[in-house]
Amino acid sequence: MRVRIVGLCILLVAVLGVVGLGQWAVEPADENCTMIVVGKDASVDGSVMTTHTCDGWYDSRLFVVPGGTHEAGEMVPIYKNMLHADRADRQPEVIGEIPQVSETYTYFQIAYPFMNEHQIMMGEHTFSGRREFRSSSTGALFYIEQLQAIGLQRGKTARETIQIMGDLADEYGYADGGEAISVCDPNEAWVFEIVGAGPLWQPGSGEPGAVWVAERVPDNAVYAGANRSLIGEIDLSDPDNFMAGAGIYSVGEKLGFWDPNAGKPFRYWEVYGYKTDNFYNSRREWRVRDLVAPSLELDPYARRFPFSVVPDELVSAADLMAIQRDYYEGTPFDLTQGLSAGPFGTPDRYATSSSQNPEGSVGWERAIAMFRCSYTIVSQSRAWLPDPIGGVMWFGPDDPAGTIYMPIYCGVTSLPESLQIMDRYDFTRDSAWWAFDFVENWANLAWSYMIEDIRAHQAQFEGESFAMQPAIESAALQLYETDPALAVTFLTNYTADVVNRTVAAQWDFADMMVTKYNDGYVNNSSKGYPQEWLDQTDFGSTTMLEDFKDIWYGEYDPNE
Repeated sequence: MRVRIVGLCILLVAVLGVVGLGQWAVEPADENCTMIVVGKDASVDGSVMTTHTCDGWYDSRLFVVPGGTHEAGEMVPIYKNMLHADRADRQPEVIGEIPQVSETYTYFQIAYPFMNEHQIMMGEHTFSGRREFRSSSTGALFYIEQLQAIGLQRGKTARETIQIMGDLADEYGYADGGEAISVCDPNEAWVFEIVGAGPLWQPGSGEPGAVWVAERVPDNAVYAGANRSLIGEIDLSDPDNFMAGAGIYSVGEKLGFWDPNAGKPFRYWEVYGYKTDNFYNSRREWRVRDLVAPSLELDPYARRFPFSVVPDELVSAADLMAIQRDYYEGTPFDLTQGLSAGPFGTPDRYATSSSQNPEGSVGWERAIAMFRCSYTIVSQSRAWLPDPIGGVMWFGPDDPAGTIYMPIYCGVTSLPESLQIMDRYDFTRDSAWWAFDFVENWANLAWSYMIEDIRAHQAQFEGESFAMQPAIESAALQLYETDPALAVTFLTNYTADVVNRTVAAQWDFADMMVTKYNDGYVNNSSKGYPQEWLDQTDFGSTTMLEDFKDIWYGEYDPNE
């Protein structure tokens, strides 16, 4: 009976995933994202790259926010809750303001802003940090998304952007949980980690309003972060590779979390990061490192890994897309295998209450790909091209497993409306997000079959974009050399065309999938269930009751 119930629950969960939970949907916790960073000498073409999977209930509408010049005395409003501003009842609250600078740069606004006109690219993952360092009750002004937005508006290099964000957090206070941000430019890749200064900081106290540090990812290496602090020992006498705020040592010492006389090395993650290590975090860190550097034979059960690794082979943007679609296939942790995956190898595992976890467990295995993802990105910053052409963000609405990454150049001045419409409570075909979210949910009905269609569909459109990239950028470069504004117009039109064609094709694809996979059939032919899955259920266990045998054999006399 227990096996039968498990099987029925799996099928029910798949159906609920398609129809949604409406107004009763539960918003996942914030600590869900995965971030990868690739140095320029570790990439196939010299690009500095970063990724981000925004794995939670976040605003995935994408806007271009123009830069400009500003008058003396102008002020900038600072908001709380920019992450969730996709609904009228979730609008951000103005909690303060700071002086404006004379010039700001165009940047791209989404839940976690990720790109500006100077090829500054950002990814993100939350690590929470010690609760003592959260400063929201002490008048601290900045939440991470606003810190990113101001940094992108004001920074032209990765180092400059990091310093801007750190200085603002020190001066005005950081109110958010621990965050790790990748900050990349065409030459360098950095990881910036920050926590609030907690009870030490009050406005005007003279104490720094945050504790932040940044470590450079070696040019020949790959970093991966998955919701815990990873920056360890630091060397501030080496400014080529480390940056930090004034409170880096003093805050931890004053609060009793670090003793400089104890003879123990200072590690940022140990002093300021969340203490608990578990496989929810470390498994993803292992998986990325193992995929790019299998020769290291890293232990998937290890608690800590190197900050970065040198890949066995150079990494491409397409490689990063494939990694972000990973469900541990071919490993002992493969989410497409086992009874929990249902008859058709569905890798999605919906949230369960932590009270249901077996002792010593954190619940389901957590892969890199995540069904509840709001959007996913892969960026390229390239020093040999002018900024409007060199910076390209491959943007995918919804889950990386089901999305199609579309190129958006950092010089574009506008974006299609379909990328600016998204409301999880209001299904609409005007929204790009809903096109991809629907297909990913529908695929749970027969994943092992449908994922093959999805992969072919992705390969067609992403392959076309990759194939066109050299020609498009060559044409844009020729235009740029004679008329930069015309090159920007060209790239804006090209980006719009790719997005519009891809989204339209995704809706057609969705319609096809509904028809092809319907009522347990594939093209009107039943595929049944795999024998190995049936063997784990109560299939065939129903016995024919003795009293009813005659009915089935045609010997029943209704007068008896």
